[in-house]
Amino acid sequence: MVISMNRILFLLAANVLLFQTVEAQHPEKNRAGFTKLPLSALKTEGNWQQQENGEIYLEPREGEVGWKRYNHYLTLPEKYGSFIVDFEYKHGEGGNSGLYFRVSDMVDPTVHGFEIQILDSLGKADEEMGHHDNGGIIKTKGADKNVSKKAGEWNRMTVKMKGNNLTVTLNGEVVQSLNLDRKRPKDKPLHKEGFISIQDHGLPFWVRNIQVKKL
Repeated sequence: MVISMNRILFLLAANVLLFQTVEAQHPEKNRAGFTKLPLSALKTEGNWQQQENGEIYLEPREGEVGWKRYNHYLTLPEKYGSFIVDFEYKHGEGGNSGLYFRVSDMVDPTVHGFEIQILDSLGKADEEMGHHDNGGIIKTKGADKNVSKKAGEWNRMTVKMKGNNLTVTLNGEVVQSLNLDRKRPKDKPLHKEGFISIQDHGLPFWVRNIQVKKL
């Protein structure tokens, strides 16, 4: 049987499309032990939407404001002790979100875990960066420098937690490096393991390429 070159190219393209579709729907180890997580592998009751280009877009519904709808956060399905989580995000002007980790109970991650702030802090001087500014650890420590990008541009955050030692890299710059157990508020325990979750603050927000690795 003779198969034309056009037919061969069509079949190859169809197979590539099928592979990309399956990859977008299921978690898969994609490099050096990292697992890439699409929306279907995450837990949320919020209006996070998987886009065809792989991005996950948060479009808050009418009346959804603030950060206290904890079941609307975008949460990884397992608990992690020592880990690296890596992802990209962007927001609009005045954008606000956060990356929670070591959350022992998602009933209230602000109480039962720690948050790395995500905020539109563009233009703020390094020495003015507090714990509520971009890259800060809420109630613990501000970022060492301000490497925020303009609203609408993609940022990349990598969080490494090994034992009690935390390193946060934002847009290629280390903005946190500390022993969290020594620096934490005395009334806030650091649990040995916990959930990782991205905040729904009632504002449009985009994430992509969420990857995690247990250490």
